[in-house]
Amino acid sequence: MSVVEIVKLGRKYMLLWPERRELAEYFAEYQAIKMSRLVCKYLPGVALFTLVMQLYFGGIASLPQSVVYTVFMLSVPLQALVMLGIKADKFLPPALAAWYKEGVAKINQGGGDIKLSVQKPRYVDLAQLLNVSYRHAKH
Repeated sequence: MSVVEIVKLGRKYMLLWPERRELAEYFAEYQAIKMSRLVCKYLPGVALFTLVMQLYFGGIASLPQSVVYTVFMLSVPLQALVMLGIKADKFLPPALAAWYKEGVAKINQGGGDIKLSVQKPRYVDLAQLLNVSYRHAKH
């Protein structure tokens, strides 16, 4: 998998994961995804603000330092998406995979027709299942 595919998978994983507080009790990913959403939303703006302020107060002489700070701050959301992409591509542990398969079967028995991977489910498949489960619970 290329780095671009990993970043895309990380973004997909971040967007699929439901924003439900009760998931924090069962999944460690909840906190990582919550922080990644925060970083991806606000850090580019903070980086731009830092660049402008350093250039405003320090003049052109502070340009190298300003660029280094900005590039570092812009790399943090990318790092978060890479880490989420790597996590999303991992296979579920056996106990969680069994729970996942039961959840897919339960939704399909309840009238749903979801086609998720049941052979070797990954964490991104779990995020899709949770997303579908919470969407169906709202209706």
